[in-house]
Amino acid sequence: MSEQLNLAALTPVEKVLHFWNNVWSHPYNLDLIDELMVEDFTITNAGTQIKGRDNFKQWVHQFLQTIHNANLETLDIFESKDGTRVVSRWKLTGIHNGMLGLAPNQKPVELLGTAVWEIRDNKLAHNWVERNSWELYHQLK
Repeated sequence: MSEQLNLAALTPVEKVLHFWNNVWSHPYNLDLIDELMVEDFTITNAGTQIKGRDNFKQWVHQFLQTIHNANLETLDIFESKDGTRVVSRWKLTGIHNGMLGLAPNQKPVELLGTAVWEIRDNKLAHNWVERNSWELYHQLK
């Protein structure tokens, strides 16, 4: 997509896809978080909440340090009838560089997950994520 993209004109599904394709995959443009998310954005990940767009941006940066060459592929995506929710099933692949607090071994990894997004004020407002961290942990240790 071009730099001239009008983010406000994107549908909820297009916003989520733009986030996945440009933040969690090359070019890893973390500045898009400021444009796509509300300031009080919250992610609930495995029962833990990270509140605030800046805190989320820092969390993404730290996570990307633990998985080199990260690439997120959207497997399924759809939105609610009223456009306030988007659900996506995804696969994140890359090279293990210290995920889950384990020593880096530079081996390929695959993380599967499901994300439910709340859309508010035409931006991404909340993301609830479930992922197969337990299974991945046992594969890596």
